[in-house]
Amino acid sequence: MGHRPGRDRRISTHVALAARALGADGIIFSEYSAKKTKKSLEKVNRKWGGSFFVEGDENWREVIQDWHSSGGKVVHLSMYGLPLGEEVPKLRGDDILIIVGAEKVPSEVYELADLNISVGNQPHSEISAMAIFLDRFFDGKELGKNFSGAKRKIVPSNSGKEVKKVSD
Repeated sequence: MGHRPGRDRRISTHVALAARALGADGIIFSEYSAKKTKKSLEKVNRKWGGSFFVEGDENWREVIQDWHSSGGKVVHLSMYGLPLGEEVPKLRGDDILIIVGAEKVPSEVYELADLNISVGNQPHSEISAMAIFLDRFFDGKELGKNFSGAKRKIVPSNSGKEVKKVSD
């Protein structure tokens, strides 16, 4: 929420990359045309697998209302909410919409969210908030996730870089 094309294009892409790598199904940007970010993530999906989606220029109030009406929970990550460690276990198994903000988030978001969760009580980036939340939500299991349709796979190594082509 609140990403600006000139200032935040790389940040927007990095939030999306972290969300994708750590188990999210997709990202929805409010008030931001996500064409370049969408193109970048589609390229990542083609090379590394997966079906992560990117949408942009969405009305955040409508997204939240639609999420609620479908039975999902809305979680807003900030430095002002309830402690992460206490709240994440309560969310497992739920379909959740995670809100992170690039600039000041309207107070209405705090009211519309089912949970406002604190990822630490110091200023931090939306990238780190997303990554820490997803890692805790999935109990670290997302790190071993296999992405279907991958054309490349990293071979773990202590030194050097090795990428293996995956046959179709």
